[in-house]
Amino acid sequence: MSPRSADRDHAPTVAAGPLVGTDEIPAWLRPLTDNVDGVTDSVNNRGGDRTRLVQAAFRRGSRPASVLVLFGGAFDSRDGHAPPADADVLLTQRATTLRNHAGQVAFPGGARDPGDDYPVGTALREAQEETALDPDEVRVVARLQSFPVPPSGFDVIPVIAWSPDPGAVRAVDPGETARVVRVPIADMIDPAHRFQVQRSVMGGRVYRGPAFWVADMLVWGFTGGLLDAIFDTAGWTVPWDTDDVRDLADMLEKTGQR
Repeated sequence: MSPRSADRDHAPTVAAGPLVGTDEIPAWLRPLTDNVDGVTDSVNNRGGDRTRLVQAAFRRGSRPASVLVLFGGAFDSRDGHAPPADADVLLTQRATTLRNHAGQVAFPGGARDPGDDYPVGTALREAQEETALDPDEVRVVARLQSFPVPPSGFDVIPVIAWSPDPGAVRAVDPGETARVVRVPIADMIDPAHRFQVQRSVMGGRVYRGPAFWVADMLVWGFTGGLLDAIFDTAGWTVPWDTDDVRDLADMLEKTGQR
């Protein structure tokens, strides 16, 4: 998600949950779309009461934004609720030359613009501008509850979408986006690609969260945490070593992120 100028008025309240009929949602996505509260619970339980208090305080001055969490893959799966072999998720990587969030991996998305059909219209517009995604090839199936992201000043609504084939996506503006990648879900849930990252200051831990190493990218922060919660809620998580904790600064240096 890239920062954009936007008004600071709060967007209209939109109910979380499925946006289409069950028969229009792949069976392997239904455990997620039928339990959007499970994603919120997973995030909050990871951070405990402190996370809930920070969220409540932060929302009062935040800017509305949305991101597109786009899953590709066949409609049907051999194992009803398991993702099909070709399932993937669309991610972007910001250019390493940017002053803020250089090299950061994110979902396509950004701030609500005046006139947007928020949050769905915002997510689709931003995804098209960043990745050349054709909105007509996308079926929006659900929206999650909003999540405050204090480092960026946004209150973000993730929009869940599916496409059998999102088509040829690319970085529209290389000065902003270095890569656009459809990452296989099988790679993301592989325990060998999962760990936690931690940041400490003067011996005190100030951040710890789930991370993924896929397609030569470090996926962490809001994006990594949301994917972790989505996989748990959807029932796709394969047990992984949560005691594998790596220094965030070391991992960022390895990937060129700041």
